[in-house]
Parts: sequence; structure tokens; C-alpha cells
Amino acid sequence: MRLSNKRKNRLLIGLTVIFLVILAIPTFFWMKNTNKTMAERRKSMMSPVIMIPGSSATTNRFNELVTLLNKDTNRKHSLLKIEVKKDGSLKYSGKIDRNDNEPIIVVGFENNHDGYSNIKKQAAWFNIAFKALSEQYKFNNFKAFGHSNGGLIWTYWLEHYYSDYEDEISIKKLMTLGTPYNFDETNSKNRTIMLNEFIKKKSKIPSSLVVYSISGGESYDSDGLVPENSVEAGKYIFQNQVKHYTMMTVTGATAQHSSLPQNKEVVQVIEQYLLNKDKANDGQGPVNNIKRFELNGKKKSKK
Repeated sequence: MRLSNKRKNRLLIGLTVIFLVILAIPTFFWMKNTNKTMAERRKSMMSPVIMIPGSSATTNRFNELVTLLNKDTNRKHSLLKIEVKKDGSLKYSGKIDRNDNEPIIVVGFENNHDGYSNIKKQAAWFNIAFKALSEQYKFNNFKAFGHSNGGLIWTYWLEHYYSDYEDEISIKKLMTLGTPYNFDETNSKNRTIMLNEFIKKKSKIPSSLVVYSISGGESYDSDGLVPENSVEAGKYIFQNQVKHYTMMTVTGATAQHSSLPQNKEVVQVIEQYLLNKDKANDGQGPVNNIKRFELNGKKKSKK
């Protein structure tokens, strides 16, 4: 028995409605879950400091730094460490205390070797960890810290991955320490492939970002490993792109590259410029043994 055209049309409409309802159910729950996540993120009081160590360093690299910070400030910072394995799996140690709104999170890598090609891999691995952290803790802003190649990983990540998050999560500050933006080149005119690619992609770095670049001054031109001109080459990436770009040089007996994270002046700079302010950390007063330059647009001032 053949169906009339009228009955065929009714059947087609009915099937279409059923199909649309089936599609709408998962969409409804996805939107509901997304809105809940966004609401939780907006209400979040957490503003973590996420640290990335340099080549050959493990997630224990900043243990002494965190100990020194917790001695100097009223607010105690809990410590969570994440090692990203070569297969992208995450190994956790430590924890974030329940009432800690400014924890320190260290992300390191099983493959912690040097080289630009590896920095790209590490940035991708870091993104796995960052995505997991953002989903678990739902923070809406954070501060970044990178020692040596850790600063290069941050820069690559900002230029290639941050856009996936910037509508919901803002990076407030980036502080790099002894970061070789031009690797071991002592002449800024001899730009490496990495530096040229960073400069080419710098428009991806958020214009609202505040950047501090610290170099060590064991000698007049190096921290014993990284040339000062290589650290200074970061200005070609950040100057005229971010809200504020500030260069500092730490001098003295403990200004050698591997000693910089434990350097007392560096700890003081982190307290004053990277962490949220409290009574013991009001950002006032001079910082010993530091030359401070602010480069923002065409302005240049010394303090």
C-alpha cells in the first residue's frame, strides 16, 4: 500500500523533529556544562604562579625559591609539581592547599633537553598540563615565570597556544630569568632562527601583558652561561607589543646562571613585581643590585 504525499510529508516532518530533538539533547547539556564552567571561572579567586624550569632541570628546580618566598611573605604559597611525560601523561606531586588563592605550580618535562626543536615540543607538552590545570582549578587569571629556556617555552606557548584560552583566562604578568632569546649569540645583529620566528609571531602575544626580563651579571656581559645581549634580545619580541616591558640586571656573587632562582635579589623582585601584593609585599622601596630599565613604546627611563 502506497503512502499518500500528505502522509509522506507528515512522516518526514516527524522524523526531522525527532532528529532535531536527538541533536538538541547533548547540545543542551554541553551548553549547560559550559555555562557552569564559565560561571565557576568568573567566581574563582585563584591566581596561580606557574613556573617552568630550564633545560636539564626537573620539577624540583624551584624548591629553594619557594621556601625563600614563604619565609619572606605573610601569605604562604603551596606547591604543586607536574612532570609531563613524553607520551603526554602527567605525573603530579605536592598539592594546592584548599584556601590558597596564589599557589605556585611548577611544570617540568621528562624530556628536558636543549634546542629550539625541543622547546617547541615542550611548549606542546606544557599546553597539555595547562589545559588540565585550567579544567581542574578553573582559574580566570595567572602569572608566569620561566628560568632560562623556561622563558622560551612561555614565549612559544603564548604565540601558538594562548589564543585558545584568552577569552576565559588572562595572563597578567610574565617574568623571565636568564632567558637566552638569541641562544648563545653575543651579537644581537646575528639573529637565530628562533629569535626571528619569535619576532615574526609577536602579534600573538597579548597587548595587556606586563613583562619583566631579568639577566644575571656575574661578569660585565654574561651570567656565566647566557650572554646578556641574548637576554636583552627579548626587547625585539616584547617592546611595542606588550603593555610594559621591563629589563633588570642582578649583579653580585650569586648572579651566576644556575644560582639565579635562589638569588635573594631575584626573590625580592618576584615578591615585589610578580606576586599579588600584601602588607609584607607592597612593591615599595628600592631593590638592591638591580638596574631597572622600562621600555614601552618610544619611552626609555632609568631608575
